[in-house]
Amino acid sequence: MSEEIELKFIVHPDTVSSLRQQLNDWQSEYSHSEHLQAQQLANTYYETKDGYLRQHGIGLRVRGENGHYEMTVKTAGKVVGSLHQHPEYNVDLTSPQLDISLLPEDIWPEGCDVAVLAQALQPLFSTDFRREKWVVTYAQSVIEMALDSGEIVAGHHREPICELELELKVGRIEDLLSFANELSDVGGLRQGSLSKAARGYHLAKGNPHRERRPLAFMPVEPKMTLDQAIRAGLEYALSHWQYHEELWVRGNAAAREALPEAGTMLREMLVLVGGVVPRKVTALFRAALSQLEALVDANQDAEAVCYTKDYLKSKLVLTSWLVEAGWRQYMDNKERMRLQSSYKRFADIMLSRTLSELKQVFSHSLDTLQYSQQLPRLRRGVCAFLLLSGFYPVHEATSYLRFWRDMEDIIAHLSPGDDLPHQLELSRKQAISQPPFWLSSANN
Repeated sequence: MSEEIELKFIVHPDTVSSLRQQLNDWQSEYSHSEHLQAQQLANTYYETKDGYLRQHGIGLRVRGENGHYEMTVKTAGKVVGSLHQHPEYNVDLTSPQLDISLLPEDIWPEGCDVAVLAQALQPLFSTDFRREKWVVTYAQSVIEMALDSGEIVAGHHREPICELELELKVGRIEDLLSFANELSDVGGLRQGSLSKAARGYHLAKGNPHRERRPLAFMPVEPKMTLDQAIRAGLEYALSHWQYHEELWVRGNAAAREALPEAGTMLREMLVLVGGVVPRKVTALFRAALSQLEALVDANQDAEAVCYTKDYLKSKLVLTSWLVEAGWRQYMDNKERMRLQSSYKRFADIMLSRTLSELKQVFSHSLDTLQYSQQLPRLRRGVCAFLLLSGFYPVHEATSYLRFWRDMEDIIAHLSPGDDLPHQLELSRKQAISQPPFWLSSANN
């Protein structure tokens, strides 16, 4: 088994020629490169009718190239921005015939009957693309760059492949991210959060419309520490941004509205932990986020924003800061110990504090202008509830948050001079009068 660590970028079709030339001519003070012969790769992905592998975060394919065949299994990993990390198993085959008996038994879910699974597997979709590779020595690492051009095919559905993958073969993730930042100067690249396999599975379902998703409660673990929660909250908000950026680039103009939602949640996570993580530590992260928000706010055209080098550089700052746990910078051992405290206890305290701050603003009726002015504060409060409420039954937290979200939605649609809707006042009164669902000093 090996762990695949790679950055994925979608390449704008107009940039392919100039990118290829840049990669061929790559020169810098810190790196040199070797251009390898191009390959034509044909891949077939397998699945059962009930989607057993996908349900367990497993991808299975057979790749063929010039009469050589390889079977690959990728098990559940994680994606942060465009950084993909997956355990990977590769087995050489003598023919394109799938044979999962050659794979280690312990990679399958508990209780899996491998013989039964083998009988149930069928080809689901395929990818066929030309791959050019460059191997780069950069700082203390060896990085393989792969430029892929081709298509994904599932039945009568097709989707083009035009992407660049940077895989860390030997060395450090920080070198990979630093190299990507240099490469971003080429332009015409954007972070890719969807793998070829993920896109293929979507096509195999009939290529259904990708729906916009509302912000939901941050997932938590029973004994989660504050340190773990910071990572989880930022990863969740960044994934919300990535998902809707993808939709926006694919033509869903309404998905653009979800990007500032994600930005608000990213900021609110940093505000919540401000008593533990000094503001100076988050300065780089917040500056990059401000740059992203300004770029999105200034342009309605997704391609004009998401393929620019400034946009990509800012996204890479967020990714690097998150991957390298930037919030731990400049902390001594005593301060880092505070990061190991219980997030559940922290969440209960901050839920009470969030409610208190919202009540200060909304304890009495406001006029239309005042409500509009307080909308950003309300949105931050909603994000705080979403980040802090995961330890409690979802139905309780959802029911409690409903009135605050109703207020947010109504205020967002107010125009100057509008009469105050009756429902706004009703929701405000219900929001501030409901008892807390969390463990607080008031209900201990």
